[in-house]
Amino acid sequence: MICDCDGVLIDSEAVAARMLVTELQTLWPGVDIEPVVMPLLGLRIEAVLASAADTVNRTLTQDQIMSIRRAVEAAAVEAPPVAGIAEALAAVPLTKACASNSFAAYVDTVLNRTGLVQFFGDRRFTADMVANPKPAPDVYLAAARALKVDPLRCLVVEDSVTGVTAARAAGMQVLGFIGGGHATEGQIGALKRAGAKVVFDDMARLPALVEQWLQHATFETP
Repeated sequence: MICDCDGVLIDSEAVAARMLVTELQTLWPGVDIEPVVMPLLGLRIEAVLASAADTVNRTLTQDQIMSIRRAVEAAAVEAPPVAGIAEALAAVPLTKACASNSFAAYVDTVLNRTGLVQFFGDRRFTADMVANPKPAPDVYLAAARALKVDPLRCLVVEDSVTGVTAARAAGMQVLGFIGGGHATEGQIGALKRAGAKVVFDDMARLPALVEQWLQHATFETP
């Protein structure tokens, strides 16, 4: 089982989004940036910033981009674990890996601070380890290669369209999670359209969903 980090292991996406909005509003006073940023969650921060700047016809220097990245990561790294995630991971009888669009130093800090590293060890794969970040499948394929597991035998837990798209492109089945603080009703349909077989909002359901996949290699849609 391969888990995304932000929004699946730690409840950080809402924190990151608020910091992104705050930083951009400071740079671009008077621009309504929140509706521009929110649909981009799940992309690398650089991609979010580039797209946002294009949308509102503004520019960002490389120094500004790096400053915003540091501010966002400093805020997100203190986010709490997703409710019930430790118990759910402990109850899932599969080798577990983490595949994130964030950078290795950030993911390592998060996993160690929350204690979730106990479930992943060194099985973490990040955007700075591959040629192309999500929505490309590279980070998921890298995880499968390192674990010596056929991508078709991997189950992914993701919270964003970007991540679901990446995992499906890698040939993996995906559970969509919408239990984080950034979740909206619209996410359910969006994740399913991107290829999530089941969308759930409570980590207490994860062990049973994994068991269903193990028994049938598919899911029954409620």
